[in-house]
Amino acid sequence: MKHIKYLIFAITGFVFISCDTEEFLNPLPDSAIVVEGFYQSDEDVLAGIIGIYDAIQGVNENTDTSYERSNRGVQVEYLLTEHRTDNTRGQTSEGSKADFHRYLIDATNAQSEDYYQSMYQIIFRANNILTYIDAADEGNRSKYVAEAKFLRAYAYFNLVRLFSDVPMVTSVVGPTDAGALFTRVDEAQIYEQIILDLVEAKDVLDNAFKSRASKAAAQGLLAKVYLTQGVNYGEAAQLCLDIMNSGFNLQNNFNDVFYNELNSEIIFAIQYETGNSLESQGFSAEFTSGARRQGREDGLNMVEDNLIADFATYGGNRTAVSYKTYSDGASEVTKFLPDGSNVNTSPATYGSFPQQAGNDWIILRYSDVLLMHAEAVLAGGGETTNSTAIDSYMEVRVRAGFDAITDRPSVLTKEALLVERRVELAFENQRFFDLVRFGVADDVIGDYAISQGFVDYDVRQLLLPIPSREINLSGGLLGQNPGYN
Repeated sequence: MKHIKYLIFAITGFVFISCDTEEFLNPLPDSAIVVEGFYQSDEDVLAGIIGIYDAIQGVNENTDTSYERSNRGVQVEYLLTEHRTDNTRGQTSEGSKADFHRYLIDATNAQSEDYYQSMYQIIFRANNILTYIDAADEGNRSKYVAEAKFLRAYAYFNLVRLFSDVPMVTSVVGPTDAGALFTRVDEAQIYEQIILDLVEAKDVLDNAFKSRASKAAAQGLLAKVYLTQGVNYGEAAQLCLDIMNSGFNLQNNFNDVFYNELNSEIIFAIQYETGNSLESQGFSAEFTSGARRQGREDGLNMVEDNLIADFATYGGNRTAVSYKTYSDGASEVTKFLPDGSNVNTSPATYGSFPQQAGNDWIILRYSDVLLMHAEAVLAGGGETTNSTAIDSYMEVRVRAGFDAITDRPSVLTKEALLVERRVELAFENQRFFDLVRFGVADDVIGDYAISQGFVDYDVRQLLLPIPSREINLSGGLLGQNPGYN
């Protein structure tokens, strides 16, 4: 699959994205006539939908190193999330990737800009499907529309949480539509659109897929939207209950969650293919360091000591699956080891294609839903004695090896739930969003930054800067977040 960098807010309008004979990658060519010429059949529309997932998947940095030509999709998301918390850091302090854990992000950061553009690729491709849906067979249209809207909501949810107010585009626009392309829309309005899209998606989709949009994925994402807004806790709880009654269940072995892909716990995941330069991912290799280094960088997503301390107390049997500490003192993520890895040998081995790994990226899984159910019952409070909330919390803990009776609390606190989410979902890009949603991000990250000597952190950095390139292309219409130049 070939890719060409898509400049979201290009001065000349939209550019072509190249494609092979199997999957039509993009969506927004120079003219509507060309698009209409492509969308002639149901197969064409379905190929366009698959192209939306391609934007999430992104391009392996080992396939094309240029950030001018290729977007990375979710492959750089850990930098914008895990690296900006007390969970992980880079092994070195050099380069734009190290700027995330040092709280030195600026508006020219390549990875932040890339993620921003990747999310808009998803949105624009979804909008294109919605515009030309009449080319699809009538019996498939409602599901295709629901799928496109789910994916658009997913992208906007990521954008609004990381960048706050952003341009909201819900239809195919042309190069003269500067108002739509460059006007930042209030968060509340963006959330309204996200909710509208997810409500429609959950009412139409079924649970036929785990690597594509599904009813449960829409329900789970909508529940997280409500929790993030701090509203509709009852509806969030019911959405989680609906998923809990839909046939999903926890894997008995925590290791199988990550290495028995598309298992009973997976609700929505993005797939990769081992050894295929065009369909693989490179982040697994980047999570190695030192003598074991398999990636292009000298170790990214290295595990912080305070997370190791939480694992020692709360991790249970998840600890050995989640990370490993080596004799040289490095603690590395082991949830997403490249295919064929065996880190218990000396020396550790990483298979035939460590830089072209096929590990899926999990966006939503069942344990997250169980813990969201407990959070929804907590309803923004500090604690609860509600037995159903404690049941959901304990279902996750019992799988981790804790005793269903002796380790069951009579009162579930917000603090206990947050630390449980930390050890259960470590390295899955949830920690940053959890800290913000629980209202403790500035306290936790601020204390962490002080302990590490990162003097440049302040609360404004809970939002990322709008990429300066987009501001420049807008001719000044697109404003910047506070605290950034």
